[in-house]
Amino acid sequence: MSRIPAIASVAAELLWPTRCVGCERPGTLLCDECREHMPWICQRWACPHCGAPFGYLTCTECGRDWGLDALVCAAGYEGVARRLVTTLKDAHETRVAPVMAAAMATALDEAAAWEAPDGRPRFSADDLDAIAFVPATARAYARRGFDHMALVAEALSQLTGLPVADVLVRGPALDQRRLGRADRAENLEGSVSAIDDVSGMRLLLADDVVTTGASMRACAAALRARGAERVVGCALCRVW
Repeated sequence: MSRIPAIASVAAELLWPTRCVGCERPGTLLCDECREHMPWICQRWACPHCGAPFGYLTCTECGRDWGLDALVCAAGYEGVARRLVTTLKDAHETRVAPVMAAAMATALDEAAAWEAPDGRPRFSADDLDAIAFVPATARAYARRGFDHMALVAEALSQLTGLPVADVLVRGPALDQRRLGRADRAENLEGSVSAIDDVSGMRLLLADDVVTTGASMRACAAALRARGAERVVGCALCRVW
């Protein structure tokens, strides 16, 4: 009986071969060439407040008031990076979650060499206690059958050694992707809360895409309301 899952996996691979998200080359979910051509953000020049590229000295994308101790984003929301997100969320290819987590971990490792606004490293696993994540709405969970960021957070946990703190919940809200910049913050107002006490905890807050920062701000505020000492944001993609 123990061989049945392995046989099923082989059969599935024969029927639906694994292909690169970027170029559809068979054999892997993200080939070396597409990984190299990801629209990576250079952490040296990224804004430490909002993660936007080229915002280290002067950022035109934020007012430096995001409620985060730092924000690290791995890539621009385009090309291969964008396809990773949509493949997980819309095509329900859950095997992409560890690929996204690996890209985020790569950015975090690079960001560790540069200062956050408070002078500490933008990322240090030794300076954090756990990984929280921006939760899906109940409607999105019902539609997909899973919370995509819970999967990414679990994979990121394996890479960083930090445990997952599943403490955030999200009430009814519209899909952020359908809203303009002006409506995103209003849509999330009061809809995110932390269900556990996180007093004194230092948390890494993970999301897939940061656009206006409405989700990150709302989740960071909810964590701080329950006592979080430090909240460092991390996302795969940054829209600017």
